[in-house]
Amino acid sequence: MKFNLLHGLLLSLYFTSLQAAPNIVFILVDDMGWTGSSTRMDPALPESKSDFYQTPHIDALAAAGMRFSQAYAPAALCTPSRAAILTDKTPAELHITTPGGSRTQNYQKLAPPRHLKELPEDAFTIAEALQQQGYTTAHFGKWHIGKNSPSVHGFDVHDGNSGNQMPDVQDGPKDVFGLTKRAMAFISEQSHTGTLFYLQLSHYAVHSPIEALATSRAKFAQMPAGSRHNDIDYAAMTYDLDNSIGQLLQHIESLGLSKNTYVVFMSDNGASSKPRESRNSPLNGGKGSLYEGGIRVPLIIRGPDVPSNSHCAQAVTGCDLFSTFSEWAGIDTPVDTDGSSLAALARNDASGFKRAQRVFLFHYPHYGLGPRQKPQSAIIIDQYKLIKDLESESYQLFDLSSDLSESDNLIQKMPEKAAQMIQTMEARLRLVDAQQALPNPNYDPEAIQTRSSSQAGFLRFKK
Repeated sequence: MKFNLLHGLLLSLYFTSLQAAPNIVFILVDDMGWTGSSTRMDPALPESKSDFYQTPHIDALAAAGMRFSQAYAPAALCTPSRAAILTDKTPAELHITTPGGSRTQNYQKLAPPRHLKELPEDAFTIAEALQQQGYTTAHFGKWHIGKNSPSVHGFDVHDGNSGNQMPDVQDGPKDVFGLTKRAMAFISEQSHTGTLFYLQLSHYAVHSPIEALATSRAKFAQMPAGSRHNDIDYAAMTYDLDNSIGQLLQHIESLGLSKNTYVVFMSDNGASSKPRESRNSPLNGGKGSLYEGGIRVPLIIRGPDVPSNSHCAQAVTGCDLFSTFSEWAGIDTPVDTDGSSLAALARNDASGFKRAQRVFLFHYPHYGLGPRQKPQSAIIIDQYKLIKDLESESYQLFDLSSDLSESDNLIQKMPEKAAQMIQTMEARLRLVDAQQALPNPNYDPEAIQTRSSSQAGFLRFKK
């Protein structure tokens, strides 16, 4: 009898603790830049939102929670960012630094390293950590982390191993509404059974190709163009995405789950700077580059203890989400991590925030499609940012607190700070065993004159 009573008490305490833990919904959008919505990411900076796109549901999410004005994707491209978010490891440490293959051409001065093309099966993810804690986990939408299925990495329910191409089942352009329907069905099932859940909703939007409902396009065709954003189709696609997010948030509310559910909204990298796609001004550069336009992204958190319409100016990164979700779920944060929990910041307790790693490292030893998608490394420490061009071994130093557009290179004006940052960057790269691009033995300086014109059409970046 004593055993039964004790057993019953323990079970009661167990289920009570489960119910006290929150649900977590992580919305990861594709290629949305820092200014890619109508939400002002920095309340003090009017230019930190679009002057044409309309995203009322993302606006409402920010009004009910906290926006982070200096949030960074772990990388300037999708695959390394997604792998880093799941594992709390920087792409440099994971050796996943670019999507797909990386060919060496004779007009390229450097030969990119052989990088991993998928997340190793033994990589421990936040989904696995939450799964072990009693959560039911789901991933809907774009995977794009190699050939391994999401089930290998801790997801109970998923759409399979999808890349940029959407599955056959589609509902609406970019499957924005189909993804939301599957997500809502999953949430309904967990609500019915009283099961805690972790949902990662990885949208294909607003990645190219640009697709939108005809009704949405008609709406923006009647609106005056903005000075920075004016593409009707892109605005319509963003509007469709926002409406699908609104449907999801309303569903959570209708089930009475809002008070015990954290919602996190983030982009995997900055917006592309190609024509017909979102411009990143006042940020410099775009997707694939380590300038702010390639890595600074929107981040919004809404949850039980998050003050409404609040703002955090602390620099944070997607690598912080593993530790954040862990703390919310009552899981001990892994010791060997690159990120730090944002839970204290999200409840507006800056004194409770402890940064495990002050150095933000970005590493891209590859060539891409755009003129600035070339081998680079970068670090951010406090307000200072150092970028290294791996081809020329030259450096740029910026003070982001006064030079958001990265237009004033301080490398000659602050030699001591520059030397300190360079030393720190090299030490950090060695510490994580970052792969390096090596001299290309087949490099032909004359070949640059006859290279493919595949870069034609890219916007010129400001110097």
